[in-house]
Amino acid sequence: MADAGAPLKPAPVVGAALGHDSAERHVAGTAVYIDDLPEPPGLTHLFVAQSARAHARITRLDLAAVRAAPGVAAVLTPADIPGRNDISPFAGDDPMFAEGEVRFLGQPLFAVAADSLPKARAAAALAVVDYEDLPALLTIAEARAAESVIEPAQVMVLGDAEATIAAAPHRLEGRLAIGGQEHFYLEGQVALAIPGEAGELHVWSSTQHPTETQHVIARTLGCADALITVEVRRMGGGFGGKETQSVHYAAIAALAARLTGRPAKIRLDRDDDMAMTGKRHDFEIGWRVGFDDHGRLAGADLDLASRCGHSADLSMAINDRAMFHADNAYALKAARIVSHRLRTHTVSNTAFRGFGGPQGMMGIERAMDAIALSLGKDALDVRLANLYGVAGDLTPYGQVVTDAVAAELMRELERDCDYRARRAAIGRWNAEHPWLKRGLALTPVKFGISFTTKHLNQAGALVHVYVDGSIHLNHGGTEMGQGLNIKVAQVAADAFQVPISQVRITSTRTDKVPNTSATAASSGSDLNGMAALDACRQIKARLTAFAAEEFSCSEREVAFTPDGVRAGEVRMSFRELVSQAYLARVSLSAAGFYRTPDIHYDRAAHKGRPFYYFAYGAAASEVAVDTLTGEHRLLRADILHDVGRSLNPAIDLGQIEGGFIQGMGWLTTEELVFDASGRLATHSPSTYKIPTAGDRPDAFNIRIWGPGENREDTVHRSKAVGEPPLMLAISVFSALTDAVASVGGHRIMPDLDAPATPERVLAAIEDVRRRSGLAGSGAA
Repeated sequence: MADAGAPLKPAPVVGAALGHDSAERHVAGTAVYIDDLPEPPGLTHLFVAQSARAHARITRLDLAAVRAAPGVAAVLTPADIPGRNDISPFAGDDPMFAEGEVRFLGQPLFAVAADSLPKARAAAALAVVDYEDLPALLTIAEARAAESVIEPAQVMVLGDAEATIAAAPHRLEGRLAIGGQEHFYLEGQVALAIPGEAGELHVWSSTQHPTETQHVIARTLGCADALITVEVRRMGGGFGGKETQSVHYAAIAALAARLTGRPAKIRLDRDDDMAMTGKRHDFEIGWRVGFDDHGRLAGADLDLASRCGHSADLSMAINDRAMFHADNAYALKAARIVSHRLRTHTVSNTAFRGFGGPQGMMGIERAMDAIALSLGKDALDVRLANLYGVAGDLTPYGQVVTDAVAAELMRELERDCDYRARRAAIGRWNAEHPWLKRGLALTPVKFGISFTTKHLNQAGALVHVYVDGSIHLNHGGTEMGQGLNIKVAQVAADAFQVPISQVRITSTRTDKVPNTSATAASSGSDLNGMAALDACRQIKARLTAFAAEEFSCSEREVAFTPDGVRAGEVRMSFRELVSQAYLARVSLSAAGFYRTPDIHYDRAAHKGRPFYYFAYGAAASEVAVDTLTGEHRLLRADILHDVGRSLNPAIDLGQIEGGFIQGMGWLTTEELVFDASGRLATHSPSTYKIPTAGDRPDAFNIRIWGPGENREDTVHRSKAVGEPPLMLAISVFSALTDAVASVGGHRIMPDLDAPATPERVLAAIEDVRRRSGLAGSGAA
């Protein structure tokens, strides 16, 4: 940290393109993660034994040989849990260890704590487990047929969709299957629990939700929350996979520490991590629309079904958000949206960047492509004809859209990326090339910002100003690489008008800021930035009052500037003011708090204002497809994204680029394959393909929208940027659809599911050729 007494130089802080606070340490390998922490004396290492069946009764579990194995300190079973055998976020349906019955292949049966991980693993292999197999529901279709659900189907209605569709000049319907996605965070699930005195536990956890981790550990140990301190300095990625799922492994480590009195660490191998943790929900969507000769929608009927897994986890809220985003950026006028939440004998699917929103958008975007093909129109024109923008436009859940800027973004991007000329050039290319085809699509994103569970929209922060002018900042958000900490530090530095070097970012800890919400829903900066600003304003108000009294001026004459503090005619450094305030016994510490205003939602009626505002973006993607193999490549992507008034353009651009690439992976290469027994076959990088640097398009043009400004009173009028860019990648899927459709002269809607792997693309091409009467010709 720079000397707080050094001369201050004027420099803007908020809005500056500053690097991530740990960027240099990331590159140098000196950023400390949990597995890098010095191992305390007496540490035990944990290995979790998994079920070998998807659904079965446990008829025998003999652990005598496990307990007798060399180096074993303890074997953890349901009988050893002093509290409740429940690690669920709210539903009470997810045990730490299976009792009597297993409900997915890979479910934890017991854990071994030993002197080393190899010894724990070897001991676990000595267990004798016998099963009585039970019928297993593994797919959406099987669960629908068995009526196996985590809650009744939910229905959202706007107007009379059935009547408007029936009366429309044109009608279309179709279906779309969308696969799940593995989080593939670079740092896997890991936790370190260290026992203290009088029942206290200090738990380091790679988690997006320290407070939930604290609650669940206390629940399983049967103790007060106050005995448990959870700490997070940074995660090596989260993407939603450490919102609830990380809690399980922190609780196992805490149980081992409690039972043995020794520190305990758990770190899952990649294969085990992928088998034991939930994914993005896979969906099947049926859609039916009515529209006029211009492609304008009269009504839409959307049927969404998702595979939730064996327990509720966060599936209710995730599927709610899928319904909220079934309109994407389009005014549906009349809509009926039905959501089926299916319980299966598979790992419980969970939060993933977008939280159901991406899946919800896919149905209406497929309908837009189909409408355009049926009318012989450019899909961009159909999209533009249906955007929100008329005063009083209502979403299907009854929220008035007051900030509709998708049309402005799309028109600007259309112009900047030379869409019309490229569309014509691609038409000529496809006419001249029988084997290689190109496709182009420009799609919008409208994404609601707020937790849809109202009470989660709150945050706390703790700010200390020391007598040398340095600032200690703590807040309830967690850093997973997204740049939250540097943004909140910029807010604090700006509040006092000091250089960013004077702000010290510290670990998130439940004993500093209590009762926090998960860092999720793209709300990290919105919530924690405002909470930190509230704390800074409290201290600043005290300093202002002190300066006015001390230097005989009005409070209006006290100003904090990059050059120091001015109190009437007196000038001084921030350090000098703080030092004098301390001597005058002025408190230089404050706890800040923020709660999002003006949001409400009646879940029973599915009506209200669940979102404080919407984030918008648009992307144009151009692809090339080899019609002989189905292989494809993204050639160019142009993105224009609205982040309001950016707190940090460098961080925001990184989030836009990363989100887009992750979304592209979900829709093209990342295929989760389960065998007939329910075993995940794609459980390592050798079989599960996330995008690499080579998949980035050669031409990748990303721009933050200049006129962007949040109309709501967010921190410095910024907008969320964590999740919305992922859905920009829908443009890649639509571009692939366009390329495949060109094989049949844009007369046939391709039957292409996601992810659009080469195998699926090739099958769709062959299907278009067959339906176009071109089968066997190999030419368009």
